[in-house]
Amino acid sequence: MGHGTSELQQWIDRLQEGDSAARDRLLECAQDRLGMLARKMLRGFPGVQRWEGVEDVIQQAQLRLWRALQDIAPGTVREFVGLAALQVRRALIDLARHHFGPEGIGRNYQTPVPGETSPELRDTSADVVRLAAWSEFHEKIDGLPEKEREVFELHWYQGLTHGDTAEALNVSVDTVKRRWQSARLLLYEALDGELPSS
Repeated sequence: MGHGTSELQQWIDRLQEGDSAARDRLLECAQDRLGMLARKMLRGFPGVQRWEGVEDVIQQAQLRLWRALQDIAPGTVREFVGLAALQVRRALIDLARHHFGPEGIGRNYQTPVPGETSPELRDTSADVVRLAAWSEFHEKIDGLPEKEREVFELHWYQGLTHGDTAEALNVSVDTVKRRWQSARLLLYEALDGELPSS
């Protein structure tokens, strides 16, 4: 996160003790991590990046994280990073709904072809269906069992290898592989065998 684990844990401990100022420091410490997560996760929402930049996603995720930290005091760095990833994912889902809902500009706006004087409105049905599938996929991740969700988030969103994930969770690589496969199977079943294509 650009800040050491020990420093993060220090502010997490202070938040647990009721120091509300610790929220500001945690958000500051999370800036780099939120940026990394936003860049990676934005690629998983085809179409949204046309209308929103990484900074927009980070800003919304920071606001969500700030609000979450008013009600939730994570006990470890691992829990805090998981909470941050959750807020980025939910911010992206909201942006997808905003831009590709029935009245969303992303659903009805076509970039003008060079030489045209004005854009045309159209129903981008294929784009809407594709984005809806991705949004549902990301929403279903919230419903995974905690252990599977944790492995999925570290591997899928944060790009950790199975070995790095195992180290972060203090479990064996075989355990990570089992949870990863279990997560994929649960998502496959939850989405009726229709995992979105990239």
